Amino acid sequence: MTQLIQFIISKTNLKEQSVKNTVELLNEDCTIPFISRYRKEATGNLDETQIEDIVKYKEQFETLEKRKKAILKALEEQCVLTDDLKQKIEKTQDLITLEDLYLPYKKKRKTKAETARKNGLEPLAKIIMSQNANNLESVAYKYIKGDIKTTDDALEGARHIIAEWINERADIRNTLRNELERRAQISTKVVKSKSTDEKAQKFRDYFDWSESLSRIPSHRLLAILRAESEGFIRVKIEIDDIRVLERIDNRIIKNQNACADQIELAISDAYKRLLFPSLSNEALSNAKEKADESAITVFAKNLKQLLLGSPIGEKRVLALDPGFRTGCKLVCLDAQGNLKHNETIYPHAPKNDSIGAIKKISSLAEAYKIEAIAIGNGTASRETEALIRKIQFKNDIQVFVVSEAGASIYSASKIAREEFPNYDVTVRGSVSIGRRLQDPLAELVKIDAKSIGVGQYQHDVDQTKLQKQLDIVVENCVNAVGVNINSASKPLLSSVSGIGPKLAKNIFDYRKEHGVFKSRKDIMKVPRLGGKAFEQSAAFLRIKGAKNPLDDSAVHPESYAIVKQMAKDEGVSLEELIGNKVILQKIDLKKYISPQVGLLTLVDIIKELEKPGLDIRETAKVFTFNQNIKTITDLHEGQLLPGIVNNITNFGCFVDVGIKESGLIHVSNLSDSFVKDVNEHVSLHQQIIVKVLEVDVARKRIQLKLHK
Repeated sequence: MTQLIQFIISKTNLKEQSVKNTVELLNEDCTIPFISRYRKEATGNLDETQIEDIVKYKEQFETLEKRKKAILKALEEQCVLTDDLKQKIEKTQDLITLEDLYLPYKKKRKTKAETARKNGLEPLAKIIMSQNANNLESVAYKYIKGDIKTTDDALEGARHIIAEWINERADIRNTLRNELERRAQISTKVVKSKSTDEKAQKFRDYFDWSESLSRIPSHRLLAILRAESEGFIRVKIEIDDIRVLERIDNRIIKNQNACADQIELAISDAYKRLLFPSLSNEALSNAKEKADESAITVFAKNLKQLLLGSPIGEKRVLALDPGFRTGCKLVCLDAQGNLKHNETIYPHAPKNDSIGAIKKISSLAEAYKIEAIAIGNGTASRETEALIRKIQFKNDIQVFVVSEAGASIYSASKIAREEFPNYDVTVRGSVSIGRRLQDPLAELVKIDAKSIGVGQYQHDVDQTKLQKQLDIVVENCVNAVGVNINSASKPLLSSVSGIGPKLAKNIFDYRKEHGVFKSRKDIMKVPRLGGKAFEQSAAFLRIKGAKNPLDDSAVHPESYAIVKQMAKDEGVSLEELIGNKVILQKIDLKKYISPQVGLLTLVDIIKELEKPGLDIRETAKVFTFNQNIKTITDLHEGQLLPGIVNNITNFGCFVDVGIKESGLIHVSNLSDSFVKDVNEHVSLHQQIIVKVLEVDVARKRIQLKLHK
């Protein structure tokens, strides 16, 4: 435990007690949202990101320790484990150093060095490495036997053994690593037979490219590696070979004689055949790993912003999935998102029944008391929006254009089939568009996060790491908002702290059989939902209209007694205390501090009591594109246009200006000063004004600038 704590501290610089207590809580199966929200005294008020770092380095340490045990066992079985080697292995703090220590003892495939050893040439290799032999030819002559026919054969075999020794030296490997880290260039050349391929054209910037490997932006490296994997270019890692060989020579060669000449040949062989291929691949792999981390971070930030997008709340919605030939799929949803009506209208070409469509939408809006209209942002979106805005509704109805990203994935999913077994994918897709307007978080958790399409090169990064990070984002967002246990879907319940898919199903089934939960105590009646799961989940599960008003708040049940005591001390009822800022702000919190509850928790309780169950998300706002812009040909340099940020990357952000093609605000056009993080200047789905800088109709590219 001590080694683990020190390892995490060395990586994070967090306080020892905070790390120790957090690790203990994690070992007790506590979740990150629960720890960060309800165990602030124990952690020293660590936030979710800091706790995530502790989890990451805890896993790294455990992986390292597992590998150490496997290596020590292998070395013991080979009878080569010395006290000195064991001590070095046990002290090692990273996997690369550990593998370097193990490399000389690692069982290898048949190698040139192994063949030379079998031919009895290891003593000759040792003589050469000593650099003391005066007549090397005569020494080598003694080793002519069997497959070794000449002194040249003997010297060559000895050099193979020396090359392997050089390859296994940690200091030399680290010398080359240092060179690669500081001076490596990544270069590309087009595969001539593929240069005219239509798919290759999007990578044509990289047909002849060279750049420092340590400085290449993540998006560019991932693009280059994708182009290579698709066979359009060849990628090379290059450094100054002469400089590196000189550095290795200086480490090994001490005399200038025949032995030195043989060692120099062995160094060159080791470098070209063993060291450079292995360590240049390692350098590229490390660069790819960093690029993955950067891309995953961007994706995670985007996903968080998307999940915490503005809801309109419990309002009755008419949702449209626009189309031309196949018509517009229309559904009416009640305030809870239940499907009440569906049909197809054909306002656009080829049928052009706009009058019939307007009449139908008007009558449905009145019949179902519609409060908002959601229009998918795909094909025929602008035309459908223009049609809707012509309608004179009797009541004030807000009109929103909603992102369709991932809706088709949801509509064909098992979740959608379970929700709507009697409806086809077109109806399910329309329902999803409407529900996204009501509550983006509740609807988007049903879709695989990778399918939502916010980020860069999400299919090229490490999929396990990506999925893990996205799962954390979803869990954090769901728990930050809280979940109505009586209306939540199984996917939404699954993301609640301490629940997971199996308990979510049990909650769903219990609700179906017994009706709504009337109190948080009722949650304990769910099969297999024990004390630990209740502790982790209860405060994130809300019960609207419960007898105890605290059941619809973020106050944890373990703190109910404190709140009741506060009300008693102030001479008011619980209902009179909640939401009464005047009373709450004058409470002396110090008198409620105990060994179990500290000031940080008490401050959180007061904040929650002031605005119980408050949604942290902003309410959705209506947005209108420039109605004169229909296609890319309507754009011209200098125009100022309203737009919505629909994707963020490390190199800038993409903006929907109301046409099929999104425009790019390059990072250099976000601000007149240096931009370190795009997210500091724009956020996903933010409504902004942009200036058109350049329009390339042929390549369908639009360059924009953020207009302040």
